[in-house]
Amino acid sequence: MNKGDTAPTWPAGTRRQFLGRSMAGGAALLAPGFPRIARAQDGYPNRAIRIVVNNAPGGVGDLTVRLVGQHMSEMFGQPVVIDNRGGAGGILAANQLLGAPADGYTLMTAGNATAVRPALFRSLPYDVQRDFASVSTMAFFPIGIVVSPDSPLRTAQDFIRKAKEDGRDLNIGTIAIGSTQHLVAEMFKATVGSQATTVPFSSTPQLLNALLRKDVDVGFEILAPVWSQMEDRTLRVLAVTQATRVPNLPDLPTLAESGLPGFDAASWNSIVARSGTAPEIVAKLSTTINTILNRPDVRKTLLDVGVEPRGSTPQDLDALTAKEMVRWREVIETAGIPKQ
Repeated sequence: MNKGDTAPTWPAGTRRQFLGRSMAGGAALLAPGFPRIARAQDGYPNRAIRIVVNNAPGGVGDLTVRLVGQHMSEMFGQPVVIDNRGGAGGILAANQLLGAPADGYTLMTAGNATAVRPALFRSLPYDVQRDFASVSTMAFFPIGIVVSPDSPLRTAQDFIRKAKEDGRDLNIGTIAIGSTQHLVAEMFKATVGSQATTVPFSSTPQLLNALLRKDVDVGFEILAPVWSQMEDRTLRVLAVTQATRVPNLPDLPTLAESGLPGFDAASWNSIVARSGTAPEIVAKLSTTINTILNRPDVRKTLLDVGVEPRGSTPQDLDALTAKEMVRWREVIETAGIPKQ
């Protein structure tokens, strides 16, 4: 898996619970089994829709799109096929989208990693803003600052103070270079002027083992894959890096309210179509996805595993993507991360 493509994996039990509740097995072909309650008057869709996922199966983004795809199938009365094409800087997935007609029957997952890649790669055979038509965000994945249970860092303020005053003695663990977790750690260091060392690992389990062995002092990781460790108190979370508190963790503070006003960063994913897709099809897809994400059962399923369902208009997704592209390019350049 290439830089910018890495996604944390779920603890096995959590993944099985999610799949069992939302997918009854997680099949790639989501067949309709409910009344066709949202068929477009113009006939769209009148056949299967394929969603190309630019990550391997099993990560938080993959499981989120499978849940959304299941409900799309129910509402449209048509199958929704989940097609995982991870790796190669999103090129494999993009080739599938751009090689298909711009008719709304082939969609693709995108997100913050898509916005990061132009600054990480010397060249890409696609242009994020020119070739993709924004549909809607799907979910945001809060990133937590995690420590071992007996860490002397008891609060977010302790961590910020340590990073500022004794940064040379502080090791911050993340997953792969170029991942959102890694870039958020670099963004934090630049914000507080810290000389802390960032230590990237190839997977979430390796990061967690390093935390428990005291090889690193803190970790920046998406909450979903460490949810069970957080619940059984084998890890502690000091704060989240997004601007708002996690809905079902109301006592967990943010960095912004812990001494870094304005700090706001999270991982997120979205759905895009091929540029040139009819605006009415894009609008119907966006409305459908937002309706799904606002369903109480869908919200509960996602919130229970640390994922925040959050839809958007196509225009808001355009603005978010543009903002993220500028923000992460600046972080990458400041951190001196070389391009591939």
